[in-house]
Amino acid sequence: MLMSRRIDNRHLIGHAVLMAMFATASLGRSPTHRQTTAPEIPKPQIPMSRAPNKENQEAGPPKAEVQQDARKKYDRKLTRAILDDSLSIGRQFLLNHQKPEGNFNYSYNFVDQEFATADNAVRQAGALWGLSLVHRDNPTEESRQALIRGFAFFERHSKLIDPNSRFIIYPKKTVGKTGTIALTSLALIEFLRTETTMADRPKYERDLDAYLSFLISLRRDDGLFHGKYDLQSGKGKGKPSPYSDGEALLALAKAAKYLGRTQYKPMILESADRMYVERVTQPRKKDRDSNTTKGFYQWGSMAFYEIHEAGWGKGDRFSKRTIELAEWMIDVHKTLKRTKNTAYAQEGLAVAWELARKSNNKEAMNRIGAVLDKAMYKLTSWQVGGPLQHKNRFLSSNTTIDPLSVGGVMNSKKDPWLRIDVAQHQMHAIILLKTFAYKD
Repeated sequence: MLMSRRIDNRHLIGHAVLMAMFATASLGRSPTHRQTTAPEIPKPQIPMSRAPNKENQEAGPPKAEVQQDARKKYDRKLTRAILDDSLSIGRQFLLNHQKPEGNFNYSYNFVDQEFATADNAVRQAGALWGLSLVHRDNPTEESRQALIRGFAFFERHSKLIDPNSRFIIYPKKTVGKTGTIALTSLALIEFLRTETTMADRPKYERDLDAYLSFLISLRRDDGLFHGKYDLQSGKGKGKPSPYSDGEALLALAKAAKYLGRTQYKPMILESADRMYVERVTQPRKKDRDSNTTKGFYQWGSMAFYEIHEAGWGKGDRFSKRTIELAEWMIDVHKTLKRTKNTAYAQEGLAVAWELARKSNNKEAMNRIGAVLDKAMYKLTSWQVGGPLQHKNRFLSSNTTIDPLSVGGVMNSKKDPWLRIDVAQHQMHAIILLKTFAYKD
């Protein structure tokens, strides 16, 4: 059970209306472990290199299932207008949940109007990346200032171990997570891609290089990354994680491709090939629906997409791997049958769709496109105040104008807890769909 903190209703707009609205709501309540002290919240706003061998041969999709499920042309239910409306309020949800100090409220129960006391450093950095993505999609002064506050928060809670290397010490944590560094780097990358003429750009360039330098120090000789690091020395420790391996690979690939950090290209290619073996090929020999592959899935897919689009590596192996992983996500992991939020999977499927389009693989393009449309239509109906809220019984029974609720996305069809990472993944999936499959 999530521990939580009840909100002082004086901080909410129209609290009398909201109290009446929630008087009879009972689902998803957490009656124990509550604190009475309200957290500070921002002013609410109503949203407007290895040779080929048996180990690293490409692993094809399970043929029987792929052939059995060859798609016919699918009539879309999603529209660009639905995506635009959803992204608009999802963006505001992230902005409204940033605290004055720069990090975010981790999770909020929109029925009971209370915050969880749990926190997660990696997902906090992920929320900052999400904010940088929505800022890149639609740059405003509000989102720019929010990003500056976020970067300042992580800089305050960090340690410079030499003039060119910095690691994050997130409050109340006893060990550092590699994913925190990778996602903070990704946030800076998108910020620098957007803010090309800002006066203090050199400062953020230095910050990015310091985080990337530390990230490289966590890379092992086999091309994978330590999953954790010591908060005193900054030394890498622990086994590699499929999540942070993929996150680190994506950060390095984007830094090299978009911001000229091409010195990382050889290690990017070496790590990408090794990760495919260790996170995809080998685990699926033991378990076709491997949790290791699931953890690596969207991060690896997005990194492979960037590598292929940059024209690195021989042939089209990274494109083929991305499309094959999409087939796995559809046929083996069966993303459409999952009862939890799968926006993370749609991030990977979106880039696979684009690679299928570019390679004129119409069968894969149709199959992936159909799954994307079905999945995102369903997930959009899980957004509080979203354009498809009327499709969800739980949301229809718990309507709200609470600015800390509107735009948030549930993790299942009747889960009142709205997490920042769920919103971040879903907003990024929408941005990718707008960029590729739903341009108009």
